[in-house]
Amino acid sequence: MRLQESPASLVNQRIPEISTTPRSFLAVILSFVCVLSLGIELPASAANAPAAKDKKPKNDPALKGLPITELSPDEAILHALNRLAYGPRPGDVERVRQTGLAKWIEQQLNPNSIDDRALDARLADYPTLRMSTAKLIDEYPQPKQAEKQAEKRAQVQAQQEQRRSDAAAETVARDMQASQGQTKGGGDAEGVQQNTAHAKQEMSDAPAPMKQEQPEGNPATKGLGKRDVLGGADPNNVPRAIADDSKRPQRVVAELGMAKVTRAIYSERQFQQVMDDFWFNHFNVFAGKGEDRYYLTSYERDVIQPHVFGKFKDLVTATAKSPAMLFYLDNFLSADPRAAQRQAAERAARQRWRRGRFGWPAPPRPAGNPQAKKNERGLNENYGRELMELHTLGVDGGYTQKDVTEVARCFTGWTIDKPRQYADFKFDDRLHDPEPKYVLGKKIHAGGMKDGEQVIDLLVHHPSTAKFISTKLARRFVSDNPPPALVSRMAETFKSSDGDIKAVLHTMIWSPEFWSQESYHAKIKTPFELVVSAVRALGTDVDTPMPLVQWVGRIGEPLYQCQPPTGYSDKAETWVNTGALLNRLNYALALAGNKMRGARTDVASLLGVDSTAEPKLALDRAVQVFLGGQAGPTTVETLEKQLDNPQVLQAKLDDVRKQVDLGVVAGLVLGAPEFQRR
Repeated sequence: MRLQESPASLVNQRIPEISTTPRSFLAVILSFVCVLSLGIELPASAANAPAAKDKKPKNDPALKGLPITELSPDEAILHALNRLAYGPRPGDVERVRQTGLAKWIEQQLNPNSIDDRALDARLADYPTLRMSTAKLIDEYPQPKQAEKQAEKRAQVQAQQEQRRSDAAAETVARDMQASQGQTKGGGDAEGVQQNTAHAKQEMSDAPAPMKQEQPEGNPATKGLGKRDVLGGADPNNVPRAIADDSKRPQRVVAELGMAKVTRAIYSERQFQQVMDDFWFNHFNVFAGKGEDRYYLTSYERDVIQPHVFGKFKDLVTATAKSPAMLFYLDNFLSADPRAAQRQAAERAARQRWRRGRFGWPAPPRPAGNPQAKKNERGLNENYGRELMELHTLGVDGGYTQKDVTEVARCFTGWTIDKPRQYADFKFDDRLHDPEPKYVLGKKIHAGGMKDGEQVIDLLVHHPSTAKFISTKLARRFVSDNPPPALVSRMAETFKSSDGDIKAVLHTMIWSPEFWSQESYHAKIKTPFELVVSAVRALGTDVDTPMPLVQWVGRIGEPLYQCQPPTGYSDKAETWVNTGALLNRLNYALALAGNKMRGARTDVASLLGVDSTAEPKLALDRAVQVFLGGQAGPTTVETLEKQLDNPQVLQAKLDDVRKQVDLGVVAGLVLGAPEFQRR
């Protein structure tokens, strides 16, 4: 994996900024902004005439087995590739047509049947993906922790030297028949005492609270540091955390971001990657909160990815026990407020029993310790609230504040063992509230950890959960306001299949609503979806994905950096604003124009070398290749007005023959409103 390039190469690859372009070029952007801002839905009449024909695919073998009546075969295949994958690559439409769309979808729903070894080879560049949490903490320590570790290693080495010296001295003394009463120096005992004290301090350390800055901008990224590795100012810059294979802790999250982009671009298991993104966002965890930067690797690898098509209950249970979620929503600190009193009473009873048995006098009662009382742990309701509001029932799911408190009581004792060493899930019965609880009118008193498990079982089988999850899936894959009838059928499948995610998705995909004209091109791509889909559409060869990761952040969706537990929004209004749209066009121009570090695009192979001499031909082919031939009249008119622009036509002053810059043409088309939709 190439992480560094010479300064000269970076100078030659400066990203084109729209603010520096001629006035006529700015008019293009303003037109795009107006079209995107005012017209979220793409009316069927806006499509070109060629796309309007063959609207009723009668008995087309490519569409066999699917309820498709309103879309042409090419439209249906493009629709599937844009919803169930991150957009088509060159040749994908024809490959799916040959396979059959229904068969392709079934393969995507069963990802283990798809060979993805080529992706695995690319992911080998990111060693942190395969590390345990303990190894990540050890190999990528915080700067202060690194100093402590170095000091500790020096102490251990000094103690070993001291022991060897003492052993040698003892041998000499014995040979000289020295005094039998002489003993070794106290170095060993002193070293043991130091190590013991240090170990106790490490074990008692609670993870540091989240340190936040408060920049303006996307509320979802509130608290994101200015130097964050995934949202830098110039995407072509090499962040220090990855420039030299450093051992900075930021590298852990940086590799997560690069791996996520790589999987989305190159994985043959596209639907699995889309669902991984969906569920991670649903059970969001913020990388900027303390130790969570170390826990996220295992969270995505061991908790989210294995369950994306499984049972919803298993997914909820896995997230509830994940150190990443326990830390993020503070449940690892939650305890029955009476736990400290119970433990003190138990200790006192044991002492009385021992003293009474051996006849020892009772010790004087110690004076109260205000600091100990201050450090006592109490009930934390964060996880209980988000479990119901965001993970299962939904905000209108019928629960009360009393239910929130009762759920929090059920999850007391669900904590993290050694959060700064190996961070495993642990149930601590001493912190658990043993009394009966009542959640949604049901008595919860299974005992110990089973109280929390009983709550999960109750919530995932509640009708509100079936509706909430079905609505959220339909919003992601169908439209911002999904048809109520479709949501109702998906919810029924959710209930009848015991929360089988794959079964719910099957109901959605095999519905007429999914393939309706109203659903086609009805969704606005998130920044991540746009960045990845443009790379796939161009067939770009990506050697260094970090600039792409930084572009996602620059457009407004820094990966793993959403601070609130709601995750990033999946509605159009979140992403349609002037600044973000300008960045989208800047990105498209940089990518298509080969101004992106670590990425190589061959636009001529897609549009044809002969198109370099004919601006109109180049534009028509770009619209066909990247938009499936479907561009609204306003888009076509605006683009055609730019064909005489000096940035489109390259020519020397004494050269009458002008050559079309295919990168600019491709970038403009990828920046068009139609490509912003999926």
